[in-house]
Amino acid sequence: ETISALETYKQKDTSRVVVRFKAVGNAPIMKQNFYKITASNRFQTVIQFLRKELGWKAGDPLFTYINLAFSPAPDDMVSNLFRSFQTDGHLIVNYSTTAAWG
Repeated sequence: ETISALETYKQKDTSRVVVRFKAVGNAPIMKQNFYKITASNRFQTVIQFLRKELGWKAGDPLFTYINLAFSPAPDDMVSNLFRSFQTDGHLIVNYSTTAAWG
């Protein structure tokens, strides 16, 4: 029983969630703001993807927030964030060039 539970835990969640990016303040607005991202990814992957889409370097300031409320840790799982904070089937990620919220 324990072995089957471990095997289930090891399996990657291949489902995808819709992430909606919204600019805050003077951050540039993306042409496309809906993307499907694998649920088993860590939030760090979302940050890296956003940097790539915006054409920002690693040293450029980027602040990300969920639902204009809090900044998730880079090691948070996208699936957990989606389950807890999704709105209308989307995980809303706000981004800014300056710190906006806690």
